[in-house]
Amino acid sequence: MTKESRSTDSELLRPDMLHAPAGVVSVPLVASNAYGQKSSQPPSGTAAVSSGSCGSNLISLEGPLPKPNGVATGQQLFRRQGFTRYVRPVLAVRRGANVFPLPTAKRQISPEWKWKGLSMDVDRHMCNSAVSGVIVLKDGVVVLERYGLGRTHEDHWNGQSVTKSVTSILVGAAIQDGYISSVDAPVTDYVPELKDSAYDAVSVRHLLTMTAGVAETDDWSSPTSTANRAWSGPMVDGIDPTVAVMRGLPRVHSPGANFVYLTADADIAALMISNAVGRSVAEYLSDKLWRPFGMERDAFWSVNLALHERGGGDLQMTLRDFARIGQFMLRGGNVGGIQVLPRGWVSDATTAHVKFPEAATSRQLGYGYFWWITKDGYEAGGAYGQVIAIFPKDEIVIAINAAADYAIARSDDYGQRQTAFIEALRSAALRSH
Repeated sequence: MTKESRSTDSELLRPDMLHAPAGVVSVPLVASNAYGQKSSQPPSGTAAVSSGSCGSNLISLEGPLPKPNGVATGQQLFRRQGFTRYVRPVLAVRRGANVFPLPTAKRQISPEWKWKGLSMDVDRHMCNSAVSGVIVLKDGVVVLERYGLGRTHEDHWNGQSVTKSVTSILVGAAIQDGYISSVDAPVTDYVPELKDSAYDAVSVRHLLTMTAGVAETDDWSSPTSTANRAWSGPMVDGIDPTVAVMRGLPRVHSPGANFVYLTADADIAALMISNAVGRSVAEYLSDKLWRPFGMERDAFWSVNLALHERGGGDLQMTLRDFARIGQFMLRGGNVGGIQVLPRGWVSDATTAHVKFPEAATSRQLGYGYFWWITKDGYEAGGAYGQVIAIFPKDEIVIAINAAADYAIARSDDYGQRQTAFIEALRSAALRSH
């Protein structure tokens, strides 16, 4: 299906609508640093969490924050993130009339723990890991909600690769609705432009488990890298930029044989969904999850030059709505008695179809359908420190947004620090009930 034949009722929001008049939606279009709907610029002054300035909480960790005179400012964080040059149009994911309630516990948790011999608490971790927001739900009740970097509960944040897990949800919904036959269906049935390429014999399951076997890596360091060209490149003969680039790559592994983390495969999955359902992915997400489940705010999804949403990233929402995604998963994909996902989908999607070698430095043990599998649960994860950690047996959801330096956020040290934070939050939430 071509761009021209795809139906969409979603409103395309252009960069020139950023400071739109009353009644027209205005949305920040800056990648990871969407500080709020009021302005595309970050707040001025000292980056703060609920207790105030980070100055006294900055400690001698090799962390992502710049530390001039012991104080990190919102402007410095914004510039360090380096995304001011990326401004894209988005499609709105509309919410419905009702909001899924997240009641707040009278007594909020405030865990303390040790990290490499240093005393840590929530504020100190937030300051030293550039966390803009953290929320913890236990049995659907908010037992912790804090914000930093000048952010509030109304402000959107880019989920980065957390978006992949939302794309997984929509694949399940499309199978439940009969638009996609099964996870074993060929991808080329829904993206015919990929026929006679390395994607021949690649199934939906192969896309979801990152085992398509196409020669590629997720290298975003150069504007001319395949990853950047696939997302930012021009249309070629009316064909989506991602498809145009990816269909020219060779196959290096048999489908299903090797795990290669590849954002472009998630982008192709989103195009597959859009072609199958005959409308934009943003509209489908609104119909299947945002409206019926009761998300609190509209979300916004970046699109490329073909006006296709990026299945691998750039879905922006509020912190509370990140947490609601976790609650949706805990409910097995059921909304008001209606099964949005096939029965058993959540279990299958969060099973380690790919198992990783044991590594003491990582909490991620394997990979499901665009979900990372952990010891006692599963999680959605994204660059710069984005996480939705879900512990089904505990009925706990932990959502974290951050603006950490890209390289540091990928380091073992940052990962271990975040793991200690998540475990401290989980333990405190368990003790709160």
